Amino acid sequence: MKITVTPQGWHRPLLVVAFLMAGLSVVAAAGLMLDDRVLVGAPIWLKPLKFTISFAIYAGTLSWLLSVTRRAPRTTWAMGAVVAAGLVIEIALIFVQIGYRGRMLHFNQSTPLDTDFTIVMAFTIYALWGATLAITILAMTQRLGGRAVTLALRLGLVITVIGLALGMLMVKPTAEQQAAIDAGQHLAIVGGHSVGVPDGGPGLPFLTWSTTGGDLRIPHFIGIHALQLLPLLSILFIRRFGERVAGRLVWVAASGYAGMLVLLTWQALRAQPLVRPDWATLTALGFLLLATVGSGYAVIRRAKHGRGPVESVFVFVGKG
Repeated sequence: MKITVTPQGWHRPLLVVAFLMAGLSVVAAAGLMLDDRVLVGAPIWLKPLKFTISFAIYAGTLSWLLSVTRRAPRTTWAMGAVVAAGLVIEIALIFVQIGYRGRMLHFNQSTPLDTDFTIVMAFTIYALWGATLAITILAMTQRLGGRAVTLALRLGLVITVIGLALGMLMVKPTAEQQAAIDAGQHLAIVGGHSVGVPDGGPGLPFLTWSTTGGDLRIPHFIGIHALQLLPLLSILFIRRFGERVAGRLVWVAASGYAGMLVLLTWQALRAQPLVRPDWATLTALGFLLLATVGSGYAVIRRAKHGRGPVESVFVFVGKG
C-alpha cells in the first residue's frame, strides 16, 4: 500500500477547521452538561456537539485527501477552501442560533431574522455540496494511492456526495405543511427530518433519530461517512488479502454500503422507524446482506484457489 502526500502537505484551511471543530466540540460538551435548556425535545447543546464532531472528522478527512491529489492543484485547493469556509459559517450559525438564541436553525421561518439564518444556511449547504462534487470529479481522473485505496476513496466520495444530497429532502414541506401553504397560511416551520411524525418526538439516545417514524437524518449520516469507512476497510483488506484482492473486496463493500443507503432512505420515506422495520424492510436487508457477504466470500475463495473473478466493467474507476 503506497500513498504519497504532495509537497504542500495537508490542506491547511481544512486542517485548521478540523482542529477548530474539535475544540468547539469540547465547548458544546460543556454546554450539554451545564445548560439544561431543551429545544425540539432534545438538550439544546446536543446538536452543536454532534455537528462539531462530524465536521471535525469530515474536514480532517478532506484535508488529508487533498494532500494526495496531483492534478489541478489550484482548483482542488480552492474547492477545499470553499468547504472549510462553509463549515465555519455553518457551525457559527448553529452556535449563534441554537446555543445562544435558543431557537431552531433548520426549517425555521418564524421571524425575518430566523428566515435569514435559514437562507444563509441553505446557500452554505449547497456550496459545500458543489465543492465536494467538484473534488469527487477531480478524484476520478487521478490515482490517490494504491489501486484499492484509490478505488475506496473514489467510491467513498461518490456515496458521500449522494449522502449530502439526501439532506436536501429535509427542506421539502411535508404533506400537511404543503396543504397549509396552498391554503395561504404562513408557517413558522417548513420542512423537517422526521417523516410521518413531528420532529422532537422519542428518539435514540444521543443520535435522537426518531423511534416512532421515519428519519431522513439516518441515510444522510450514513452516506456522508462513507468517505471514512471505505478507505479504512480498504486498508484492512490490503493487510489481510493483498492489493489485488482488496480492490475487488472494496467493490463488494461499496456496493453493499450503497445498497444499505438506498434501503435506509426507502425505510425513512415510508415513515418507518429504524428500530421497527417491517417484513419488507427485513426481507430487503436479508437479500442485501446475503448478496454482499456471498460476493465477498466468492472473491476470497477464488483468490485462494488462484482463480480471478471476472473483471469489472468499471475497472477504470479502480485503475485510474
